[in-house]
Amino acid sequence: MNKKLLFSFLAALGTVVSVKAQRNELGVRLGMSNLVGDVGRTNYILQKPLDLNRASDWGVPFYGGLLYRFNFNPYQTVRLDLGYNQVQFSDKAAKEDYRRARNSFGKNNVYEASLMFEYNFFPVNNEQQRGLVSPYIFAGVGGLMFDAPKVTLVNDYRRDADGVAQAPNNELDFTTTPVYSTVKKTVMHVPFGVGLKYKFNHNWAIFAEAMFRYAFTDQLDYSKVLRKDVVSTYNGDILNPSTGGSLLQSGAYYVVSKEREAKFIGERNIGDQESRDWMNTVSLGLTYSFGRPPCYCD
Repeated sequence: MNKKLLFSFLAALGTVVSVKAQRNELGVRLGMSNLVGDVGRTNYILQKPLDLNRASDWGVPFYGGLLYRFNFNPYQTVRLDLGYNQVQFSDKAAKEDYRRARNSFGKNNVYEASLMFEYNFFPVNNEQQRGLVSPYIFAGVGGLMFDAPKVTLVNDYRRDADGVAQAPNNELDFTTTPVYSTVKKTVMHVPFGVGLKYKFNHNWAIFAEAMFRYAFTDQLDYSKVLRKDVVSTYNGDILNPSTGGSLLQSGAYYVVSKEREAKFIGERNIGDQESRDWMNTVSLGLTYSFGRPPCYCD
């Protein structure tokens, strides 16, 4: 009797394990990403891919990624995405007259990682069949790492023909020059989208999808520089005898430099300062399924 109970328990446990034993998918995606922000076009899809005038310098906007799917059953999947985006943006391609007249442009390198839930409308992940097609939807959370603008405001004395610093005649008699660079930043984003998956044999599948990402930043197109990313430096050729530091970093000169810093930030930032950027991708992918096939029992 005890042997029968033990056998029944092991059989039931084996059934549970077989139901929970998951099918894995590894794949690659290639496509094109575009940015919707304060610079360039505002189309969420079917955006003009690039500014042909700068194609020789920038190349083609590109998306490349790896993905891993963990299939709970033929319909439901948890998915991990890792990707690289090169996005380009140019006011010349915009529909709005004020953007074309402004003529701002640029590109950014954006790395991403996302964890998403995917739902297939038909049982395309059934390992017992092939030649299956299903549309699917997905959504999740993730992070973006990108290049954000950083500015150094160089406060310097006016100089003679030999480059020798001249003592300022008044609190306005010095120059402030911006020097641009970038800094790596990481923010959250919310990815979601739709796709179509076709499993053409027991292990291989192809898919096409459109992904939309709401980014928790307004800096992907360099349209906004944060105050903390603006740094002022002061030339030390002429010193203040009382402080031992640069004359420009004391008294009225320092006050004027901070006024110029605030003015620079106000004039430098463009667009809606409360908005957030979107990054969208259209791509094609190929996946390979492996591991112990699950038993999808009714």
